[in-house]
Amino acid sequence: MNDLGATTISDVVVVTGASSGIGRETALRYAGRHARLALAARSEDTLQQVAEECRAAGAAEVLVHATDIADTAQVQSLFDTAIARFGRVDIVVQCAAITAFGRFEDLPADVFEKVVRTNLFGAANVARCALVHFQPRGTGHLVLIGSLLGVTAVPYQSAYVVSKFALHGLVRLLRQENRQSPGIKVHGVYPGPVDTPVFGTAGNYFGRTPRVPPTAVAPGTIVAAIVRATGRQQSSERQVGWMNRPAIVAYHLLPSIFDALIGPFLRAVAFTSGPSDSTEGNVFYSPPLEVDASAASHA
Repeated sequence: MNDLGATTISDVVVVTGASSGIGRETALRYAGRHARLALAARSEDTLQQVAEECRAAGAAEVLVHATDIADTAQVQSLFDTAIARFGRVDIVVQCAAITAFGRFEDLPADVFEKVVRTNLFGAANVARCALVHFQPRGTGHLVLIGSLLGVTAVPYQSAYVVSKFALHGLVRLLRQENRQSPGIKVHGVYPGPVDTPVFGTAGNYFGRTPRVPPTAVAPGTIVAAIVRATGRQQSSERQVGWMNRPAIVAYHLLPSIFDALIGPFLRAVAFTSGPSDSTEGNVFYSPPLEVDASAASHA
């Protein structure tokens, strides 16, 4: 990073969840700043498409590494491969997440556990590898993408809400633990609803199909907050989305009213009216079982 915090051609940026949504837009934004990129997600084929877009957008170099962040060894392989290729990592943006819709008791136990494992344990795996690399160097930015649902509980996404509440705590404690290393910055970015493919790929046990709510913002709004965070000289946390602040105020100051209204509101705006079959969606999508650093592609 230069003195103004702008990404330079020498910066190495790791983006997890880079195959779609916020992660894809984050990769493209840093590509436009000529960063060197290490892109990770579970689908290598989709990552290769994003890699081509990043090269066209101006990325100095792009490495692709299929990674399930819930697997500690795969995350370690991602970082080992990126460091072997580029020599270091400067910025890590953890965007990968999955969800499943439905009442708590209707979610199969293995679906609930997989969502929590990916969103919480996976984010912890990424954070651990990033900080272990940053600490000897005394510098680096770690961005963890949380959610408005990490501070305001709502129905019909129990596993996601539980994981994001825990992630919010993880961000705060990592900020506390790294206060003595001023060159290491930990950022929490907390979007409200975002217009991404997650609504179409999520597990669904609600009986109606989830849809992008009218309150959703574009992924670019979240990415702008991510880039601003990595230009700051101190750790930060930020809610992003026009409805975040009103929702948080209502949740804390008017809890009975919030709890009474949030269910009908979500049923009206977040699901179609027609019936749908239960599906696990992309919850259990599995990348290749063997992760070989020499097999990672780059150009």
